[in-house]
Amino acid sequence: MKFLFVHQNFPGQYLHLVRRLKDAGHEIIFVTQRRDREVEGVPSLEYMALPVSTGVQPYLLDLEANTMNGLAVARLCEGLKQDGFTPDIAIGHTGWGELLFIKDVWPGVPLLGYFEFFYRVAGSDLDFDLEFPPNADDAFRMRMRNASNLLSLDAVDWGHTPTKWQRDQYPSLWHSRISIIHEGIDTTRVRPDPTARLWLRGGLSLSRDDQVITYSARNLEPYRGFHVFMRALPAVLERCPNARIIIVGGDNVSYGRRPPQGNSWREYMLAEVHGRLDLNRVHFVGWVPYEQYLAILQISAAHVYLTYPFVLSWGLLEAMASECMLIASRTPPVEEVIDGVDNGYLVDFFDRNALVERICEVLQNPADTERMRRNARRTVIEQFDLNTKCLPAHLALIRELTGIDPMASAAAPRARAKSVRAKSAGAKPAATPVTPSEPRPRQRRSGTKRPVLAANQ
Repeated sequence: MKFLFVHQNFPGQYLHLVRRLKDAGHEIIFVTQRRDREVEGVPSLEYMALPVSTGVQPYLLDLEANTMNGLAVARLCEGLKQDGFTPDIAIGHTGWGELLFIKDVWPGVPLLGYFEFFYRVAGSDLDFDLEFPPNADDAFRMRMRNASNLLSLDAVDWGHTPTKWQRDQYPSLWHSRISIIHEGIDTTRVRPDPTARLWLRGGLSLSRDDQVITYSARNLEPYRGFHVFMRALPAVLERCPNARIIIVGGDNVSYGRRPPQGNSWREYMLAEVHGRLDLNRVHFVGWVPYEQYLAILQISAAHVYLTYPFVLSWGLLEAMASECMLIASRTPPVEEVIDGVDNGYLVDFFDRNALVERICEVLQNPADTERMRRNARRTVIEQFDLNTKCLPAHLALIRELTGIDPMASAAAPRARAKSVRAKSAGAKPAATPVTPSEPRPRQRRSGTKRPVLAANQ
């Protein structure tokens, strides 16, 4: 088969799927804005993000940028088409407009879109934290920010998203055409190791025998509860004199606003708790190599995960797969994964005292956490395992949309793929369900890891 993938941050959520398809001998082209990452054997085509026009109404900036991304990708697709390349399926992220015009280049080619987040003014991330209240015009701005989302829902043949809550953020009209399939966690690699040991600069060595509290996020910011965590630390360190804190994450802003003062939320929060925090026991390690990150999870005595109602982090599932003792916020979609009783604790996002109590309880009674640790890993294996759950679901969805089994022999005749495309108008895919209780996709009518940086402490 021939595959076209599109994601401005190559390879994005498609690393494992692309590797599996490449290993099966399929032809893959990846369209992206960046070429500083590579997957061996997968050629990539780079397109340039053009600046938006001067004087554009501010609410239209995202829409114009996404439109230009879509046009740039369409021009590349037109070139591929002239060179004789027509994919059996195109797959990509819908967040930056890149998929908007692909069906106009290849009307008969199935198009599968990744729908990550639909913005809501109420009941979601925007109005969640009253410390950072929304602006008066945010309702207008969010409505326009969803424009590309809505256009993409009509532009693709089918969609997928990682969690039920993320699917349910989209208008109910479209729920039946978005499958819930997570990218997957490689639980053969992400696993507990009781012999793990972490060395920090200065010679400090830590293991599972130590009272290590861990926290990780792509970047340290309120969306992932960094401000709440930092405000809890003085009390935790006072009550648990042997505890040490390891904080993984960068100083940029992935989501939400920048701090009112300082260069980063780390600096801002350190200034707020200045004089109340023993910094000799708090270790900010920045972004670390993946194996070192896994070692941090493996030695964790208590792992804290806090988030606004927003997209679920891979890091939460990686911590669970490593048998961390999770103390997480009672927010969606965390509640889809952690039940608060059997596989991890849940606390109110804003209840600092409850967070302190749970952390100290876990540190003081480590033997009581073993069952919950094992159950956390079991949850990931049963629901999010890369090789037994998520990749098979993705491959099944591809089969449903194309009529071709991507894991069948590479000797399967190419004529079959052409026949499927020729019959795409009004055609229905095979009867095999993609996921339990999920509707089967149908064809649209034709025409219609972390950056590797050394620990800094």
